[in-house]
Amino acid sequence: MSNKPKIGLALGSGAAKGLAHIGVLKALEENNIEIDYVAGSSIGALIGSIYCCGIDPDTIERIAMQLDRKLWVDLSVPKRGFIKGDRIEEIIKLLTKERNIEDLDKKLAIVATDLKTSKRYIFTEGPIYKAVRASISIPGIFIPLKMNNMVLVDGGVTDRLPVTVVKQMGADIVIGVDVGFSNNQGRINHIFDVILQSIDVMSMQILSNSVTHADILIEPHLSDIRPSRFDEVEKCVKRGYNEAKKRIGDINKVLEKSIVMK
Repeated sequence: MSNKPKIGLALGSGAAKGLAHIGVLKALEENNIEIDYVAGSSIGALIGSIYCCGIDPDTIERIAMQLDRKLWVDLSVPKRGFIKGDRIEEIIKLLTKERNIEDLDKKLAIVATDLKTSKRYIFTEGPIYKAVRASISIPGIFIPLKMNNMVLVDGGVTDRLPVTVVKQMGADIVIGVDVGFSNNQGRINHIFDVILQSIDVMSMQILSNSVTHADILIEPHLSDIRPSRFDEVEKCVKRGYNEAKKRIGDINKVLEKSIVMK
């Protein structure tokens, strides 16, 4: 039996700022830190699921840079949300190769929120694209996903940084990646920013509980990035990469300590 501890990665929500997750994955791979479990909320679920399907971080970054908003935004009459979500669902289906969560080599959990019960819902099986579509459905922006008598929206509403989910999956060591709260300072001039800032405020207390359960917390500096700026791919990825690089020594120390204790 191997004494190697199982490493879990919790990728938090944060809209465009979550593009920094790509840079974190790059740094971890470069330093041979193998991830066994991944849990993600919202954009963390999107990037985490693509990664678990075997697409390397460099390719994910190239995809993000080429993904023009016109390709995934399908506007609707705003009854339950401005964006239908059909286009982004098709893109996710393509990127994840229509695979099921339970068929992946890396263990994956995707967090969403059920509006009917006001509780967190965790996907650990079934089509990845459906789970991700639910997890990224920002209330008021995307039309919620209805399935199995649930009305599912963004996982960040109930669990911004799913550290406890990764622990429950069996991880010995948990690395959490929090892309931070918005610091718009008067730049809240778009409905997308208004809604994201509101979710940020509501989730602050929940986040503080998650942070205490992470063995390593990576926090890229992204306070100047607006949640709607999906065109800031290069900047977000670079900041995620740089911050993760700074924490490699700490991660290795935790790994060594865990091996000794085993």
